[in-house]
Amino acid sequence: MAQKQPRRLRSSTVALGGMGVLAAALTSCGSDPDRRCVDRDSYDVVNGYRIVSDSNCKPGGSGSAGSSGSSGKSRKGSHGTGTSSGRPDPAWYYDADVDGRYADFGTFSRSEAVDRDGFGCSGSGSGGG
Repeated sequence: MAQKQPRRLRSSTVALGGMGVLAAALTSCGSDPDRRCVDRDSYDVVNGYRIVSDSNCKPGGSGSAGSSGSSGKSRKGSHGTGTSSGRPDPAWYYDADVDGRYADFGTFSRSEAVDRDGFGCSGSGSGGG
C-alpha cells in the first residue's frame, strides 16, 4: 500500500489565511469604541440619554468641560438628574445601546469601553504589566 502524502496548500490559500489573521489582530487592538454625544441631564428611565450633536462634546473623547466622566456601566436611573436647565451637559457615552435619538446601557469611561482582551493585545494595556 502506498502512503498518502499530506495535502499541500496553495500559496494563495496561505496568503489569504494570513491576511485574515492579520486583519483580526489589527481590528481587535486600538480601534475606537462606538461613542455618542449625549446630554447627561436628559436621562429618561424608559429611553436613556438623549443623543445631541457631536459638536457639543469636546474633540478627543474624554467628556465635556463640566462632566466628571464617571465610570461604570450605567443602568437605568443611575446617572443624570432628569432636570432641564435649558443647556445640555454633553459628554461622550461609549458602547451604548442606541434606539433612535436615545442611548442607554453604556459607559462614560472610554478606557472601560475599549476591549483590551482581543487577539494580540496585552491584558492590562499598560505596556508591560
